[in-house]
Order: sequence, then C-alpha cells, then structure tokens
Amino acid sequence: MTLYEGLVLVAFGGVAGFVNVLSAGGSMLTLPLLMFLGLPPQVANGTNRVSIVLQSVAAVGSFRRAGASHIGLSLRLSIPAVVGALLGAWLAMQVSDALFEGILIAVMVGCSVAMLLPRPHVDTRPLTPERLTPTLYLAMFGIGVYGGFIQVGVGILFMTVLYRMLRIDLAQVNVFKVFIILIYMLPALALFVYHDQVRWGYGLLLAAGSMVGAWLAVKVNMGPRGAVWIKWLTAAVIVAIILRLLLG
Repeated sequence: MTLYEGLVLVAFGGVAGFVNVLSAGGSMLTLPLLMFLGLPPQVANGTNRVSIVLQSVAAVGSFRRAGASHIGLSLRLSIPAVVGALLGAWLAMQVSDALFEGILIAVMVGCSVAMLLPRPHVDTRPLTPERLTPTLYLAMFGIGVYGGFIQVGVGILFMTVLYRMLRIDLAQVNVFKVFIILIYMLPALALFVYHDQVRWGYGLLLAAGSMVGAWLAVKVNMGPRGAVWIKWLTAAVIVAIILRLLLG
C-alpha cells in the first residue's frame, strides 16, 4: 500500500463515517474503494466492518457524553439483530451479492417513500420496554440478516423502521441506530475475521477517518436542525443507492 492510497482511505473513511452516523450509505464509498485497491469483494466486505465498528464506538461515546443513550432499550433491540447478523454473515460466505441487488432496490424505494411521507404523530410517552413490540423485534432480526450479509444501506432500514414503529424523532432514531449497529456488527466482524476475510491495515486506516467523521456527525445530529439534515441526507443517499444499482 502506498502513502497516497493510505491518505485516500483516511479521507474516504471520514466522509463515510459522517454519512453513516448522520444517515446511512457510507459503505457505497468504502466498499468500491477497497475493491479498487485490490481486495476481493468478500474481503472488502469483511474489512469494511472494521471501520464501521470503530466509527460506531466513537459515535456511541459522543452520544453518551451529549446525554443521549437509551442503552437498556437499545440492548433489547440489539439481541434479534445480532442473531440475524450472524445468519447474514454466514450467508455472505455462501452466495453471491448479485442475488440481493433486486431486493435492495425494492427495499430502498420502499424506504424512500416511507421517509418522505408526512411525519408520523410523535409518541410523547416515556420510552419503556412495553413500547418494543414483537413486530419490532422481528423487524430487527430481518434487518440484522441483511446487515450481516451486506452493510450497504442497512442504516436506512433501521431508521425507517424505528422512525415509523417507535414514533420518535429522527435525532433519537439515530441514537438507537448507531448503538444497535455497533452491537450486531461485532459478532459479524468476528465471523469475517475467523474466515480470514479482513485486512487490518486497510480497515484501520478507514477507521481513523471514519471516527472523526462520526464525531462531527454527532455534533450535527444533536444540533437544532439535526432532524432536517437527517431526513434529506437520507433521501439523497437512497436515490444514490438506487441509481448505482440500476446503472451498474
């Protein structure tokens, strides 16, 4: 790896970390970059998880220092996501990513419609375990399967489901999303490591930039116009994912 390639990894990681924490879709940048630098697709898929884990650690720490956490509820939602992620990571080593492209387009279109519909009535009741329904747990499992298989766009799924089913504002949604992604990504990364599909040098350079990007994203998220930033950035990311898949 050259110095130039290392700097590119850090720079792309910074952008991806900002986008991932504030919305989703940063892996659209980092996965192609890793493959362009010579990593096989499955190795790039595994290596990308190093950056996601560390940027999530940075974001969770920043959210906690800002007074936003909901750790107990996030852990409850993480359990089905972890089970799904392990299944998804195993599937990623058995089948081709091409099988999922049509499904991904359909899911992204559905998410774009859901995100841009009129805002749901905000439920002002305290966030308690009673508000976590069986349907929500099942949704977390399904999203975990997808995220374990291929990370691109998984944050959008988390945001859409939590936004619509918990009926909380998008800034709160992001706190849950980042924590759940951190928890379910750890065993998925471990599975890729076990199968020797992680290149640590590439992953840690991406992570160096992504942790800075994540820190900046938390500052924006907690600001007075955080929800507006999240909504329109998410819509732009969805459009970019759909165009990339349709145009190849």
